[in-house]
Parts: sequence; structure tokens; C-alpha cells
Amino acid sequence: MNNKVLDFEKPIVKLEKKLNEMRDLAATSDVDMSSEINKLEKKLEKQIEKIHSKLTRWQRVQLARHPQRPYAMDYINSMTSKFTELHGDRKFSDDKSIIAGLATIEDERLVIIGQQKGRNTKQNIERNFGMPHPEGYRKALRIMKLAEKFKKPVVTLIDTPGAYPGIGAEERGQAEAIARNLFEMSRLEIPIIVIVIGEGASGGALGIGVGDRILLLENTWYSVISPEGCASILYRDAKEAPKAAESMKVSARDVEKLGIADEIVPEPLGGAHRAPEQMARLLKERILKNVKELRQYPISELLSQRTEKFSKMGVWEENE
Repeated sequence: MNNKVLDFEKPIVKLEKKLNEMRDLAATSDVDMSSEINKLEKKLEKQIEKIHSKLTRWQRVQLARHPQRPYAMDYINSMTSKFTELHGDRKFSDDKSIIAGLATIEDERLVIIGQQKGRNTKQNIERNFGMPHPEGYRKALRIMKLAEKFKKPVVTLIDTPGAYPGIGAEERGQAEAIARNLFEMSRLEIPIIVIVIGEGASGGALGIGVGDRILLLENTWYSVISPEGCASILYRDAKEAPKAAESMKVSARDVEKLGIADEIVPEPLGGAHRAPEQMARLLKERILKNVKELRQYPISELLSQRTEKFSKMGVWEENE
């Protein structure tokens, strides 16, 4: 696994290294170091709290992209007692950047669809770096329709730098595939829970992002364009991404204030990558809670609320 350390994480890693050395020494000697270890543990916790209480928007973008951060399949493996993956769009191919299948979480049967990145070069090539092709969105819609047929809730896990912009994807109707998903998801007669677990970029995220509840993990970002893309357009320099991130207000808290996110899911101290199993348990609780709540609404009311929810987003004018 990639052990990349972000710049602002370096003081934390330094203390962790010292703490591990002290624990190793205590384990191999007769010296009682419990008091010193306890003090260092408290110091480490305070250091993590101090750093993470002052994170900039760009630093949260970096956390959302952390190579050790849990991906969709990690959550699926941790949260479900059973998962049966389904493949292909029945038109062109099976896009491995999108995982879709039937799942069981405790006694709840549902469908999970997620965007999947790779942990190394080989996996990233196979998963296309988490950037879906049109057949990925068509596969997702096919599985959603299956969920609707059998009256099962849908949970989508968003984590993409954007839909794949290659020539082949455009030739096979990338824009149409995303637009079709937006249309169809808006009227699916089942509960839909959308969760941003990492990056939520542009139409690539929206292609599986229409639902009754939108949840964002604490250290994620959600926007119409990446900070680098925005910086390249506005400032003619992708290196101005930190400045763009601040102007765009891309963080989970920003999205919540704008009325787009319904819930922010707190992450373990230091970020999801530091305690993936704990993060999976927290996410599992939120999923079950929201599924239970959404099941109480009649389908007609659910669809009405979903339409109203997305109609309120953005600003527009009508001219006579």
C-alpha cells in the first residue's frame, strides 16, 4: 500500500514513530515506560486534533485523494455480510471503474453502486483511475432498474475525479449516458442514498448522484469542477488549485451550507485512512438509519420530495 504522507501530516507521523519506538523498547526491556507512553499518546491525540481543526479546503481535497483512503470496495467488504457483483451494460462492455451489485447489510437487502479507484498502477489502469466510461453509467442504471423491479433501496458511493473525457467515451455517448441517469434516477420508485466517500467531481459524480439523501464524509469535496481545472481556466495555472479551492468552497461543510448535502458523516480522528474499519462502521450506521427513515414514506411522497430537493439547487430566471 502507498504510505504517502501529506505535508500537514508530517508532525503527526513523527510523533507516531517516536511512540512506536517507545512501545517497542518497553516490550523488549524490563523498564516500565507506561507513564511516558501515556503522555506521548495524549500529546499525539492533541496534535492530530490541533492540525485537523484548522484544515484548509485544499488540505481536505488532499485528504479526499489520500492513496490510503478507503475506496468503495473497502466499504462494501467491511459493511456487508454478502455482496454479489453484477457486470456489464448489455450494450458494449463491463466498465470496472464502477462496481455494482446486490448486498446485505445486517438484515437489510439493498443494491450498492460505487466508483472504484486502484491502489497501484496496474489496478488504476484496470479501474481507469475511477473515471467511468458511458458503459459504466449504463451498467449502473441497469442495476438501479433491477433494484426498482425488486423494490430494493439503492446506495451509491461517489469517488471520482470526473467522467472519462476520452474520444472513445465521447463517441459512445458519455454526455447522454450521464443525462439519462439523471433523468431516470429522479423518478426511480425506490429510496436512493447518495454518499460522497472521496472526490465528487462534475458530471462524473452526478451520473450516480441523484437521490433522496445526500451524505458527505467529513473530508471530501463535491463540485462542478476540480480545483486544478478551475485554476487552469481562471488563473491559467493549475498550481493555483489551493486558491481555487478556497474560492469555490468545495468542502463537505460548504456543500452542507449550500443546502446540497443532508448530512456530514464525521470521520475518525485524523481522517478515514487512519481508521478504515471504524469509518466503515460509522457509514454502515448512517446507511441503515437513512434506509429505515426513507422506507416510511409513500413512493409518491418520496418522488415529490426528491424533485423538490433538486429543483431548489442553483439559481435561474425565466423570461417571458
